[in-house]
Amino acid sequence: MPQKEQSSINFYDIQIKNIMTLVKKDTAYIDKTTDIANVLARFKNKDHVWVMDNTDPSLLVGIITPTDLLAFFSPPFSSDESFEKPDSRSMQYGETITAENIMSKKPVTASPRETIREVLVIMKEQKIKHLPILDDSNHLIGEVSLSEIIQGYTKYLNQSSKKIIGETQ
Repeated sequence: MPQKEQSSINFYDIQIKNIMTLVKKDTAYIDKTTDIANVLARFKNKDHVWVMDNTDPSLLVGIITPTDLLAFFSPPFSSDESFEKPDSRSMQYGETITAENIMSKKPVTASPRETIREVLVIMKEQKIKHLPILDDSNHLIGEVSLSEIIQGYTKYLNQSSKKIIGETQ
């Protein structure tokens, strides 16, 4: 097998803990009771927010993504526009809106021991670009995104080419 093909195969076998980003409470997640104004403020710098249980601050209960925000902002439909009811998470249905009201519940997760191959399969099947990484107690310890996988692959290629160059000299 050519060196380059073997290199790609080895990349897939790397455990996700080696490229994941560790979560930081102040930027990575919010409590499920957080009001909508604070939820929206988090989206200035991020395109998703992990939502935690208010009784166990490291227990993941949901995620809020741009799709969830579209559901929140969806306007009422007239009978001429659609036969469907608006999304139940729409702001038109509630006076007190919290993260829990608009989040996607039970997000798909991964373990830090899963390989890049396994994580990519999950992301592709679920059509998601962020995956929370949970420890054995189901507590959020990190996250991985397609962007981090790309960065990890670039770093891996650079390391592999240095090895190949060193072997040929």
